Formats: sequence, C-alpha cells, structure tokens
Amino acid sequence: MGAGIAQVAAMNSHDVFVYDIIPDALATAKENHGKILNRLVQKGKISSEDAAAVEERIKYSSDLNALEDCGLVIEAVVEDLRTKCELIAIVEGIVPHESLLATNTSSLSIASIASACRRPDKFIGIHFFNPVPIMPLVEIVPGINSSKNTIDSVKKLIGSWDKSAVIAKDTPGFIVNRIARPFYGEALRIYEEGIADIPTIDWSMRKIGGFRMGPFELMDFIGNDVNFAVTKTVFKAFFNDPRYKPSFTQQRLVEAGMLGRKSGRGFYDYREGATNPSPTENEADGEIIVNRILAMLINEAVDSVFWNIASPEDIDTAMTKGVNYPQGLLMWGNELGLSTVLDTILDLRETYFEDRYRPSPLLVQMVNENWKFFD
Repeated sequence: MGAGIAQVAAMNSHDVFVYDIIPDALATAKENHGKILNRLVQKGKISSEDAAAVEERIKYSSDLNALEDCGLVIEAVVEDLRTKCELIAIVEGIVPHESLLATNTSSLSIASIASACRRPDKFIGIHFFNPVPIMPLVEIVPGINSSKNTIDSVKKLIGSWDKSAVIAKDTPGFIVNRIARPFYGEALRIYEEGIADIPTIDWSMRKIGGFRMGPFELMDFIGNDVNFAVTKTVFKAFFNDPRYKPSFTQQRLVEAGMLGRKSGRGFYDYREGATNPSPTENEADGEIIVNRILAMLINEAVDSVFWNIASPEDIDTAMTKGVNYPQGLLMWGNELGLSTVLDTILDLRETYFEDRYRPSPLLVQMVNENWKFFD
C-alpha cells in the first residue's frame, strides 16, 4: 500500500509496513490511506470495523529495521537504477533469508535491479497501476533468476488481494507501457503533421474509439514529464527503435514546465477562467484518426505475442484492466479484421517510407494463413 508515495511497502503475516526516509511522505501516505478506507466504508464496500482493523495493521516507519520480520518487501523509489539497487541491497541484509523482494518499477530492467541481490531467485517485479486501490491490474515480471516458487507465491498473494495478475517478460515497458506507446506517439504524430488539432484527436478517440480519455487529455492527466520520461526510457531500451520515438512537441512542453493538470497548463489550459478550443466533430475524419492509432496499437499487441512478451489472454487483460481500454486489442483486431489492420500499416509505410510503420511478422502470417486470436 502507498507504493506511489512511500519508498517501500512490506508485509509479514500480521502487519503492512510503509517506509520512507521523509516524515512528511509518511504523513501523506497515512492520510491518503485513511481517505481510501473512509471512501470504501461510505460506498458500503467494507464495514467501519473492518476499516479500523486494516488501519491498525498498517505501520509507518522511517527506520528500515522495522522490516526485519517481513516476508515480502516492494520498493517504489524514484525510477533510477542505482537508487533502487542500493536500497534493495540494504533491505536484503535486514529481512529474513526466505523473504521475497520486489520492485514496482514501470520501465527499468528487473535483471538489472536483481543484480544487486545475493538471492536473485527471490527477487521479482510487481508493477501496480495508479490509482492502486482502484486499478485491478498487476504485472508480475520475473527476472532471469526468479524461481518458480517466487513467481507462484507472488501470483497467489496478488490473487488474494482481488487483483488481476498477468505475467510479463522482462522487456522494456513490460506489457502495458510498451503496447500503449502508439496511443500517445501516433496521436502526437498526427497533430505534428497538421492532420488534426488536439481537441479533435481527443474527441475522435473518445466519441468514435470509445476510449475514456483522449491521448492528450491522458498525457496531461499523467503528467507530460512522466509520460515523456517513460517514452524516452522505452525508446532508448529498444536501441532507438523508431516505433517508440519521443515527440519534440511533448519535449518542448516539459522544457517549458507545461506538465499538464498539476502545473495548470499542458496540451490544455487548466487555469481558472481559461478556455480551450472546441473539436471539429467530423465523424469521417475522426474514423481516419481512430483507425490509424488503433492499427498501430493492435500491431504492437500482436508483436508482443510474436516476441512472447505475454500470452494473448494476459495482453488483452492488461490493456483493459491496466489502462481501461474499451476492449482487448487482440480481440479488437479480430473484430476489425487483421487484414484491415495490416492494410492500414502497409499504407502508412508506403506513405512515409519509415520503419516506424512496419507490420509484425505474426500479423502478416496470421493474415496470410487466415488465423484469428482466441479461436
């Protein structure tokens, strides 16, 4: 609990410990946990007695030695490899020999962090999605040395929390942050080309595509600094693959401090009294925008199957329960017709002559052999 605020969350059979070196962060974590529990009581999800019992079990400490009896420790420090490795090495020397250690990283290599461990077989990635109490998805990411017992134990534990666990290979972005890149990147590309403005692209993805938020609304909500950093990390980790190329438009916003909702301005203006332009609500143009972005998303999902990043079932579960997509991308590809998706990608490649628009080998094979997912 509190993974987005505190540096470490850990648990034994009786209590949950939240650790942070900064007292104010611990106070914020405690306050937020109280708000979450109160909200659950108000909604009738749990009784006030149960909420009090849960609150009693959560312990807050700025002393790492408080973790000495914990069976599972999940670090959630800043996305910096050196910082994570240093902390994990210290924690491993405190907890019992049989304890499991985990990282909540969204983009760093599990193998790299596990290299700091003397017992890498007991180390694994456990990636939650914000807001953690609401979003049901958890990506379990085994490292090269993670034991089967570690994987099975973590999956069983997460299932007991009423979360949906999916298994992902230790590759950049895992499932969600890899497959979702075109949702942002292709929308930015369409805007940069002058095909449509920002409100129109967002309207198209909401109204026609059925997404809860448009890509620019979502980038502002996440924070352009955070979204841009993930894109840069994935791009670099894939050895500058043009499919994941960051956008200069977003970079300039970050450089200007226009981070989105949290700074008052981003792709939209959130300041009091501000007005934003209205979209051009043309359904024919909107369908072109949606089909282009969706084809890139489906192609990325198919390619993740091709490279054994995760099973087709886990991929569709991840995209619906991790980022609230209207439906799984692979099932969506079935409905649109994989041949239609392939034609869109090939048309883009013929237009731009860029390796960014290359179809997955599996997509080509499935179209040629008339396969479908989940048949």
